[in-house]
Amino acid sequence: MDKIQCFFHDYFVSIGISEISATYFNMLSLLIILLIIIYIADKLTRRLLINFFGKFSEQTKTNFDDLLVNHRAPRNIAHLVPLFLTIKLFPVVFYDFPQFETYIIMLLKVAAIVLTIWIIRSVLKTFESYFKTLPRLKDKPIDSYIQVAMLFIWIVGIASILAILINLSFLKFFTTLGAASAILLLIFKDTILGFVASIQVAINDSVRIGDWITMEKYGADGDVIEINLSTVQVQNFDMTITNIPTYALISDSFKNWRGMTSSGGRRIKRSIILKAKSIKYLANDDIEKLKRIELITAYLTQREKDITSYNTDKNIDKSVLINGRNMTNLGVFRKYLQTYIEQHSAVNKDMFIMVRQLAPTPQGLPLEIYCFSSDKRWENYEYIMSDLFDHVLAAVPYFDLEIYELNTAIGE
Repeated sequence: MDKIQCFFHDYFVSIGISEISATYFNMLSLLIILLIIIYIADKLTRRLLINFFGKFSEQTKTNFDDLLVNHRAPRNIAHLVPLFLTIKLFPVVFYDFPQFETYIIMLLKVAAIVLTIWIIRSVLKTFESYFKTLPRLKDKPIDSYIQVAMLFIWIVGIASILAILINLSFLKFFTTLGAASAILLLIFKDTILGFVASIQVAINDSVRIGDWITMEKYGADGDVIEINLSTVQVQNFDMTITNIPTYALISDSFKNWRGMTSSGGRRIKRSIILKAKSIKYLANDDIEKLKRIELITAYLTQREKDITSYNTDKNIDKSVLINGRNMTNLGVFRKYLQTYIEQHSAVNKDMFIMVRQLAPTPQGLPLEIYCFSSDKRWENYEYIMSDLFDHVLAAVPYFDLEIYELNTAIGE
């Protein structure tokens, strides 16, 4: 020790510090020695602990220990050793300066609290990443729960630091803080609402990560990529990101498309508008012409027999086409579309299939197709629907029907 002190004495003299009392000299010497010990202990502990965790994680099947290493938990834990050494040895360094010792110990306690928070944060982040790898928890708002835990830890930690700095017991500090609870509730209003909303969302299973939701109020239309304490992040289909307050999921209305994605098909519900004046009864020549369409040949043959038998039995005067039972081009066209959709390879046959008339409008008569595509992927769904209506629109003239067009109506 004497040799070390002599070394530092010569060093101080060499840099021009010769007028220094023996007490200050001893304190500075011990402080430098302590800093060197702390540095060496920190480096050595970190290397040993990180190497141990690295080798241990390679031998285990779980990836939890790998995540601990990734989130620097071993590195943060390693800082505890030099911190304990500092707490034990600093009183020795400042033995002759008791007026400094109180403040230094106070700062060391604050450092211990901050380091503890940092270690807990690393562990909680590890749990967050680990839970997200579990299939049953992958779509749950894990971020919200971790953020609540971290918020509680930070509140306790900051309160402890303030209690140390003002030299007040922890219990008395929180008792005093209770008087300001109304202000705290106002400050953390969004956080509290978000926490409550996260719990309700998880319990009710109303939104999961990966769900496609639509919320017009916030301009959101896309997949949920994150649910945390304050916001829900939605990646829209134009690749923009919309942030929705978490509590809005329970206070406002939104549409969740999960039912569609988990079902056997995606709904196709679209109509065409036919000119009312193009709808007519079918004469025998018209029926014979339509029999050449293979999908409805059998239907027309059987239907014609049934109608002829009925009209004959009732002695109907068919010199006027409206008398008795008849077929219309619209009715035959509906049957054709129904048959065509039922045989379409991309339509789910186990789900509802319907071709129906809607209420007439000033433009004409809407004819709606209602079915479900087997492929639910957006681009394939749009292709299937377009392919279906390409055929529908091209088939209309074969039945002597006309599609309503605004410019045609103006021209007439």
